[in-house]
Amino acid sequence: MDVTGKVVLITGAARGIGAEVARQLAARGARLALVGLEKAQLEEVARQTGGKAWEADVTDWDVLERVTNEIAEHFGGIDVVIANAGIAATGFVRSMDPKAFERVVEVNLLGVWRTVRTALPHLIKSRGYCLVVSSLAAIVHIPGNAAYSAAKAGCEAFADSLRAEVRHLGVDVGTAYFSWISTDMVNSADEHPVFGKLRQGMPGLAGKKYPVRNVGKAVVRGVEKRAKAVHVPGWVGALKYFRAFTPMVVDRQAVDEVADADRQMAASDTSGLVGPGGRAASR
Repeated sequence: MDVTGKVVLITGAARGIGAEVARQLAARGARLALVGLEKAQLEEVARQTGGKAWEADVTDWDVLERVTNEIAEHFGGIDVVIANAGIAATGFVRSMDPKAFERVVEVNLLGVWRTVRTALPHLIKSRGYCLVVSSLAAIVHIPGNAAYSAAKAGCEAFADSLRAEVRHLGVDVGTAYFSWISTDMVNSADEHPVFGKLRQGMPGLAGKKYPVRNVGKAVVRGVEKRAKAVHVPGWVGALKYFRAFTPMVVDRQAVDEVADADRQMAASDTSGLVGPGGRAASR
C-alpha cells in the first residue's frame, strides 16, 4: 500500500505511539484522522501533521460511531485504522483499585472492539487495512500487569479471529507487539515507588526501553506491507515461538521481588492508572 493520500484513522493519537505514528505517516503523505482524549494535545498533533482531530473516548459507543462516520464523510472514506488507544495501571490483583483494573480492560480491549466495529464498514468499502495494537504483554505475563496482559492478549485473539473473518472482503488485519517503549505511560510507571523498581530490575532485554520513533518506523512499514504482524524490537517476533515456556521463566524470576512488592502494595494506596493518558481516561 502506498500511504500517500490514504486516510488513516489513529486512536490514542494525542501522545506517545499514536502521535509518533501520525507524524511519520504524515511525512509519507497520508491524510490523518486523529482520535483521542486530551483535546489540546490532540489538536497540537493535528497541527504538526496536517491532520484533523476528533475528541472521543473509544469506550463510548455512540460518540465513537458518530465520530467514525464524520471522519468517513469528511475525507470521503477510511483506508487504514490503527486501533492504538491504551492505558495501564499499577497494582496486584488482590489489592489494586477494581475500577482501575476494569478501566484498563475497557479501554484496551473493548475500546479496540468498538473502534474496529464502527470503522469496519468503511474499511470494507476501501478494501483497507486494520492494525490492532497488542503488546509483548500478550506473550509474557508478568506480575503486577494482570489487567494489561489480559486486555492485550484479548486484542491478539480478537485480531486473529477478525483476520479470518474479513479476508474474503478484501480487508487485511495486522497485530502489533511492542516491548517497553519510552512513552509517557511507561515513563510514568517507572516513577512508581514499587513497580518502577520491578520493571527496571528486569534482566537484559526484558527491562530495556526502546525509542518511540522505532515504533513509528515499524508501523509505517507494516501499513505499507499490510502486514500480519509488527514487532518492536524484532526479537519479540522470535519470542512468540517460545511463548509456552514464558510462564515458567516468569515464575522463577519473580519469586523474591514479588513477595516484597505485594506486601508494599497491600499496605499502601498507590495502585491505579498511570501517566497523563491514564488520568484522562479516568475522568
